Amino acid sequence: MTPTADSPVSSASLPTAPATLDFRTVDVRGQRLSLAGLRAAVPRAQHGTVADAEEKVLDIISAVRTRGFEALRELALNFDGVDQAHPRVPAGALKAALDGLDPAVRTALEESISRARRFADAQRPADTDVELGKGAVVSQKWVPVARVGLYVPGGLAVYPSSVIMNVVPALAAGVESIALASPPQKDFDGLPHPTILAAACLLGIEEVYAIGGAQAIAAFAYGIPAGTGNTDAGVETGIDAGIDPVDVVTGPGNIFVATAKRLVKGVVGIDSEAGTTEIAILADATARPGLVAADLISQAEHDPQAASVLITDSEELAAAVRRELGVQAAATKHSARVCQALSGPQSGVVLVEDLEQGIAACDAYAAEHLEIMTADAAGVAARIRNAGAIFVGDYSPVSLGDYCAGSNHVLPTSGTAAFSSGLNVTTFLRAIQVINYSRSALEEVSGHIVSLSGAEDLPAHGEAVTARFAAGA
Repeated sequence: MTPTADSPVSSASLPTAPATLDFRTVDVRGQRLSLAGLRAAVPRAQHGTVADAEEKVLDIISAVRTRGFEALRELALNFDGVDQAHPRVPAGALKAALDGLDPAVRTALEESISRARRFADAQRPADTDVELGKGAVVSQKWVPVARVGLYVPGGLAVYPSSVIMNVVPALAAGVESIALASPPQKDFDGLPHPTILAAACLLGIEEVYAIGGAQAIAAFAYGIPAGTGNTDAGVETGIDAGIDPVDVVTGPGNIFVATAKRLVKGVVGIDSEAGTTEIAILADATARPGLVAADLISQAEHDPQAASVLITDSEELAAAVRRELGVQAAATKHSARVCQALSGPQSGVVLVEDLEQGIAACDAYAAEHLEIMTADAAGVAARIRNAGAIFVGDYSPVSLGDYCAGSNHVLPTSGTAAFSSGLNVTTFLRAIQVINYSRSALEEVSGHIVSLSGAEDLPAHGEAVTARFAAGA
């Protein structure tokens, strides 16, 4: 039985949960914690995992940079059990995947694309011209980056929705060269899952690679020159053996993908560190325990490292949600995975003194997904400063945003929502400033420039201006 808003799963209808579910409690009531104190108190993944990932990812990046396709082939064999001659997906495979797509899934993808396009098209900022005086004009124009690399994860699930979330805003921004990578699948002749290929074909993406994990991020960031390994397949199919480097890399993934994005930032732009998923729910005594539990589980089923956090001032609600988690987790398809995620150090209940401390805890946690299930949910949501996306009330679950809200589900994780944004059209745009002054307009401010350049002990700056008004200039 699938829980819905109208018929939440109850303990009367489902079997008992496995004993392995241990959804812990962090009690911050009665404590006057600073922002730093709250950040330390809320559940988080253990830091050692990040350090371990960084060491491994550095090795992968180095291998891809130095040995190109040869390294990619070895990594595909080691991690995916696939022996690939060349990672480029043939055009025929893309078309065949779309032709074989379940009609119901195609209709759902088309609806998701339509909603995402409408929202993305409305995001593009307008160019600006400001006249600061006669003949003094400063402009800002938005220009798309030339080439992007979009990553779509594989692993424990299939994510055609992530194809949409990556591709649609890039197209809306006007990006002309789009490459997409997704892990090779042993069950599909070494190609990415056919539903992912079908979604790419539906959006008109022709450059698709069967490359997974950190190695995909490295290949996009640094490019792969021709002649670095076995290129016979590229020659035979007419595919250029090389992969051109990109300007921006986007897309969600596990801790290794997020770590790789952090390590190549500066070589390329990235959207955010969209790592293993997380959900926080701010709820009070008015919340419905069955719905809270269902939403926590919906994100826990992504990955054993997924984070599910309930922030509440109601001990009664926390107890009721814990009971519902036990019941619903036992019944869901990926029960073992869900129980592992809910029992990890990254998940649990945070008991707060009142709504004010609850809002402060939400801002300290800076969740990828934040649901508000309180009285006056819209009013509370308006007070939140730090979140990747905010879902307001009983009928705006995270699952809606994952597929069909029109919003983007590639969002910052691990507290980075405090300073970064979810994937959107501006991720693929650059703001270029244009300065156009006439002679008289420059002359009007020349004295100020001379004064400031002298104050900074950079007199040549001022001289570059006064030279324009010297005799015979």
